[in-house]
Amino acid sequence: MALTQPASTDTSATGVILTEAAAKEIHKIIQEQELDASKVRLRVGVKGGGCSGFSYVLDLTENQKETDEVFERHGVQIVCDPKSLLYLSGTTIDFRDEIMGRGFVFQNPNATTSCGCGSSFAV
Repeated sequence: MALTQPASTDTSATGVILTEAAAKEIHKIIQEQELDASKVRLRVGVKGGGCSGFSYVLDLTENQKETDEVFERHGVQIVCDPKSLLYLSGTTIDFRDEIMGRGFVFQNPNATTSCGCGSSFAV
């Protein structure tokens, strides 16, 4: 039987990091979708697939599992499952609104390669 550790709230510079610009966009989306900001969390994860092997996953959810790691950045609760955190620890999520496009940008120090669009990576 595997031992599970309780979810923790981490306020240090480890785990998943959300920039202020990304947090503002998350708050804006929560408000536009008329969600309960006190219950909504940003689920960050990875799944197999994409051009480079793994794809990033971002989702707003009210669900939090017992095994999830929890981080708070700029008033946004971030949850991440332990397996995804192996690939995402130290990753910064930013939001850019530029002439060539707008969206969330991942800066993952664990990625050895990433695709041109930035939505998938390999380790």
